[in-house]
Amino acid sequence: MIKYGLVIVSHVPAMAEGLTVLLKEIAKDVSITFAGGTDDGDIGSSFDKISEAVANNEADEILAFYDLGSAKMTLDMVMEFSDKKIHLLDAAFVEGAYTAATLAQGNASLEDIMKQVEPLVIK
Repeated sequence: MIKYGLVIVSHVPAMAEGLTVLLKEIAKDVSITFAGGTDDGDIGSSFDKISEAVANNEADEILAFYDLGSAKMTLDMVMEFSDKKIHLLDAAFVEGAYTAATLAQGNASLEDIMKQVEPLVIK
């Protein structure tokens, strides 16, 4: 059983969906959901879309990746209202998510996932 799910959040709907498609190729057993753009499909972030992506993720513990700062702020707000444990990762968007998805597929521990993602953290 896969322990962790991923939530992908991008300001661009096609980017969120595209990265999710890529990740599902290498992590078929990991629950990966996404939120992209505003409620009306423009560039930006949406509390409702992110909340839905979290709620629809089958995992109880989630690794969340985002592309820009306002997506992080919105994820922070969603985290306050969610019953799920969400780890917000400040890693390079594509590379961090790819690394985490690959390791989650291999049933790596959270400690091992974080250790491998650490070099990709944006400081």
